[in-house]
Amino acid sequence: MCENITGGRPGGMSREDLLALPVAVDLETGNRALGLGRSKGYELAKRGAYPCKVLRLGNAYRVVTADLLDLLGLAA
Repeated sequence: MCENITGGRPGGMSREDLLALPVAVDLETGNRALGLGRSKGYELAKRGAYPCKVLRLGNAYRVVTADLLDLLGLAA
């Protein structure tokens, strides 16, 4: 997963991109930051097994950015 935060793989996010995220992001953005595919990310979120905190707001999922950054070792 560290390859993604340094931009080592296509579709990943740079450290600067990650640190510029708002308080919560959509599941697609969380998936991209973690290097997860769309289907796998939604599957994990629905099972309650996503690797960081996910909020369910109606039909939408939101990933808590602080937890995402902590998981990636970028917490302030």
